[in-house]
This record gives sequence, structure tokens and C-alpha cells, in this order.
Amino acid sequence: MAKKKHVLLPRSLRILSEFGENIKLARLRRKLSSDQVAERANISRPTYTEIEKGSPNVSIGSYFSVLQVLGLEKDFLLIAKDDILGRKLQDAKITTQKRAPKRLSNE
Repeated sequence: MAKKKHVLLPRSLRILSEFGENIKLARLRRKLSSDQVAERANISRPTYTEIEKGSPNVSIGSYFSVLQVLGLEKDFLLIAKDDILGRKLQDAKITTQKRAPKRLSNE
């Protein structure tokens, strides 16, 4: 089975890159080597290197394991916590259908 290629906008890639850099800075503040973090997170050293680069090809579970090692797993709960757009849509009572309408068989 061929790997799916992740197509992300440049802005999204910059966000991931910054996320990886933040992980690297957190590791350095704790005076841990990348080998130590990779071993404690039960991932390979090359995978950890990709995490610090902000690679979209690394699973979210690997990112979370690294956050656990660094004691930052609760930061994960802050993602999408303050959904400003969603709240505005909710306040405006704009609803979306859960499914597309069924097509008639004679069309």
C-alpha cells in the first residue's frame, strides 16, 4: 500500500515547523538529549528528529508521546479549546446538514 502524501499549505507547514522548534526548546530547557527523549517516548531517533523539524509525516501519537516525556501533555488539551469561529456560527444558529441529501434512483 502506497503512503499518502500530505498536502499542506505553506502556512500550515510553518505552524508545524514552529511546533517542532518549541518541542526542541522544551527538550533543551530540560537538559535532555534527543536520544533520551526518543528512548523514553519509545520512538526511533530519526522519528524524533522529524518531530523537531515539524514533519507532517509523523503520527500525532508520536508527537503526543514526546509531549508526555517533556511533561507537556496537558498543553494538548488547549488545541481548539477556544473555537472562536465555531462559537460565532453557533451563536448565529447556522446549521449544517449531517449528510448530503439522497439522490433519487431515476436521476
